[in-house]
Amino acid sequence: MKIIVFGATGGVGQQVVTQALAKGIEVTAFVRTPSKMKTTNASLQIVQGDAFNKEEVAAAIAGHDAVVSCLGSSQGMKKSTELAEMTKNIVDGMQTHHMKRIVYVASAGIHKEIPGMSGKIVMMLLKNALIDHRNAVDYIQANELNFTIARPMSLTNDAFTGTYRESKETVPEKSRSISRADVAHFIVKALSDAQYEYASIGIAY
Repeated sequence: MKIIVFGATGGVGQQVVTQALAKGIEVTAFVRTPSKMKTTNASLQIVQGDAFNKEEVAAAIAGHDAVVSCLGSSQGMKKSTELAEMTKNIVDGMQTHHMKRIVYVASAGIHKEIPGMSGKIVMMLLKNALIDHRNAVDYIQANELNFTIARPMSLTNDAFTGTYRESKETVPEKSRSISRADVAHFIVKALSDAQYEYASIGIAY
């Protein structure tokens, strides 16, 4: 398998690159700043580009079996359409090259699924980012791609465990967080496991 990772220098993206390479997967890291990519491997190709540039994105996608998007917004909690814009470029590029498989890292809360008062507070605080993620996810689904949407709870830099809970309908009960390393583990696992196709999965400890 050969995958292209967008957002490859972020916390989750770096972990995806490292773990995918360890599984024998060929990886292309699409990055704005190549110097931020710390991993070196004979099966790693680094492509410099801007995810806001439709032509650069489409050209980079050619020749791959799947896309992984670990993109984030530079706007924090402010209103933004960055994720939706970059995702549109990725999806359009996939359509150009007749590619179907994508794993997209969103966030718990895009379906208003975090329960309880604390969940409502979290979703209110993250409202703008969740809207942007949701618009990106809607575009992926509208284009009939073979998608997996990962919906992690609060991200941490804790160590890799390989052990976490999953939920298709909502988020794992009484869950709060998951490490970036374990989110990456889920992504790499989902790439080759048919049970995660056409699915949106909440993940947490």
